[in-house]
Amino acid sequence: MTRAEEFEELRPLLLAIAYRILGSVAEAEDAVQETWLRYESTPTRPRSTKAFLSAVVTRISIDVLRSARVRRETYVGPWFPEPLLADPYEDPERSAELADSVSMAALLLLERLSPLERAVFVLREVFGFGFAEIASAVGRSEAACRQLAVRARRHMDDGRPRFEADRRERDELAARFFDALLEGDIGGLRELLAADVQLVGDGGGKAPALANSVFGAEKVARVLATNFPVLARIDARMEPHELNGQPGAILRDRDGKVAGTLVLDVLDGRIQTIRTVVNPDKLGHVGPVADAWAIHREVMRARRPGSG
Repeated sequence: MTRAEEFEELRPLLLAIAYRILGSVAEAEDAVQETWLRYESTPTRPRSTKAFLSAVVTRISIDVLRSARVRRETYVGPWFPEPLLADPYEDPERSAELADSVSMAALLLLERLSPLERAVFVLREVFGFGFAEIASAVGRSEAACRQLAVRARRHMDDGRPRFEADRRERDELAARFFDALLEGDIGGLRELLAADVQLVGDGGGKAPALANSVFGAEKVARVLATNFPVLARIDARMEPHELNGQPGAILRDRDGKVAGTLVLDVLDGRIQTIRTVVNPDKLGHVGPVADAWAIHREVMRARRPGSG
């Protein structure tokens, strides 16, 4: 097998590792590309290609995350990970860990960890790497990595998100939610929302988004029922799509361009959190990006009396 073939075989794993460390599809893809360049220029073949490439992509991701943390400190409004259409890596033996770890809620929880803690947690808890491999990847002793893993696990366990265990029930609830959303059915929406539901959006100051989080079933239902039916009137559409392993949708304009994404956290038969991402910088990997401000102006016009 050639180096290129070996690399392509491991690319899904490398992307999955980098995305969980970085929370960015674009940065994860760049980290994987840099990993290939370093592998290609290595004079000798490593004993274990998987261990070598995993270590390289982890080190690159840690460095990128350190600089990204500085940028995120000045981010305008709530910061969310870039929406992930599908996890590139599959492992039936670790399917539960993989699914939970890629959710928006879990990725936001990972933001509380230091870059080293995050990398150790991802490699150990999500992908099941041994401590010898992790130590090599992050440049610390095995003992230090064990301590990092304990600290990271403690932080994650304190706020670990819970989700609806029955995927069929979860998806049925999501379908009812999107039907009620497009119909502007306040009562129907209210029945599907948890009493303390939260609606929050990430626009990064580059697109219209909720200025503040909206809390409570009544308020959230009214905000949703007021805004989303108007989008249908200007020929925008909600395209149901699983995102970050959770039920969600892609919002497209009349030309099919991506205006934003919406993800639902479902637990105990109710929607607990609704997160929207409309920052255009985070949507390019989903498809051609729409002009969110132009859509906003159309929505404002559509709301005027006599606009039909």
